[in-house]
Amino acid sequence: MPSGQQARAQAAAITPGRRSAETEAASPAERVRSLFGGHRLSPAQRRIAQFLIDHLTEAAFLSITELAERVGVSQPSVTRFASSLGFSGYPALREALQPIALSAVAGAPAGGEERLRNELQSAVDAEIENLTALRRVLADPDRILDIGRELARSVPLTVLGLRISVSLAEYFAYAARRIHPDVRVVTRGGSVAYDALLQAREAGGTWVLAFAMPRHANETLAVVRAARDAGLAVALITDLALGPLVDEADVVFTAGTGSRLVFDSYAAPGVLSAAILQAMADADPERTQIRLEKYEQAAEQHHFFLDD
Repeated sequence: MPSGQQARAQAAAITPGRRSAETEAASPAERVRSLFGGHRLSPAQRRIAQFLIDHLTEAAFLSITELAERVGVSQPSVTRFASSLGFSGYPALREALQPIALSAVAGAPAGGEERLRNELQSAVDAEIENLTALRRVLADPDRILDIGRELARSVPLTVLGLRISVSLAEYFAYAARRIHPDVRVVTRGGSVAYDALLQAREAGGTWVLAFAMPRHANETLAVVRAARDAGLAVALITDLALGPLVDEADVVFTAGTGSRLVFDSYAAPGVLSAAILQAMADADPERTQIRLEKYEQAAEQHHFFLDD
């Protein structure tokens, strides 16, 4: 773990003679934000980080007790936050923040008209970057088309998503049921998941599509391994490029998650999911057309929707 002095250097609080042009041009808020770059923060830690960005000139001089009270977290949470950034403790983090805060005061225009950057817009900007990266990946659609064919052929098809990934799994399964005859969703770990995997394999299933978004759960890894042990192939949608989850999967698709807000956002994983659904539909166009027409007939007959 780097010392407070090393972390301060990394945080751009270095001597003027050694500052890069990029650091020199960065705003105080951007310099504080750079402290958090590359670190996966929990929702509680993101609240602390956001408070430090929004109230820099005040927060940099608060005691740990005062900061914890202002943010609404415990003192140990503040200590863990500082440690997760590579500091020896909160005092070292505060020492790194203070020169940045003083530069913000010195550089503020007359009248105090400087405004903090809109963090909601920053979150959207980050998601645009994730979508741009995904667009580059989809420039060669062969892998998407291949997995679409495999998932379309797997009857039943199992879709896995635990904890925060449940919403993505349920979205995918809801849409997939319109074009696939047997889609089964696993949203609970442990023996319930193992039973579902064994039943799917015995029924003739060959693939599991798994979603694993941060924070990545140990139980997700356990279920993926259980799927492999049961003889099922695993396609994984995640934000990871490396790690045990990636190692266990047969096919991996990576899509970045937005982490600028208290809770992650999933624009890129959502678009990637829709692309795989499209590939599944195209893999068996006749079955797709028949199933979609039957669904529309049922929807009209039973008035599922307001515009029917």
